[in-house]
Amino acid sequence: MDWTEPELPAWAAVSERRRAHINRVTTLLGRWADALALPDDERRLWYDAGRLHDALRDAPEATLRALAGDEASAVELLHGPAAAARLEASGDSRRELVDAVRWHTIGSPAWAPVGRALYMADYLEPGRKFAHAERAFLARLVPVDFDGVFREVLRQRLEWSLREGKSLFPATVELWNRIR
Repeated sequence: MDWTEPELPAWAAVSERRRAHINRVTTLLGRWADALALPDDERRLWYDAGRLHDALRDAPEATLRALAGDEASAVELLHGPAAAARLEASGDSRRELVDAVRWHTIGSPAWAPVGRALYMADYLEPGRKFAHAERAFLARLVPVDFDGVFREVLRQRLEWSLREGKSLFPATVELWNRIR
């Protein structure tokens, strides 16, 4: 498994910029999987979550809406549900993977560790343009304090949403209420 240049499915729709993000997320997940000495099946789950989470991020809006079966949500929220639908249609029955991909943007209170790892990696990957030192510090802590870092990442994302006047999604709030 090459964590640094993951192979995307034929149905993926990503720009070079998005592919670079996917590579950074997957590399970070691989680093954590190594440090945590995850068993092979769990490593594969984390790898697939990283490589597939944004596989449809740059797909046309009509495609995203059709796959997600959602005409109402903001288009920025549809790539996860659309990719999850593609996974299910292709016969992937790994519920933990499908849920991680589906909810990686807003979070899910029902997540297995792979969903939480993806949520953290998507936020902590080093290509993002803000709080470099703080996010790098948190990324280094994941193998020694997985739950604590997850709680901090979720807190930061919730605070950003509030500060920017964004909506808080019920699933995100429920997730927070379960982990605090």
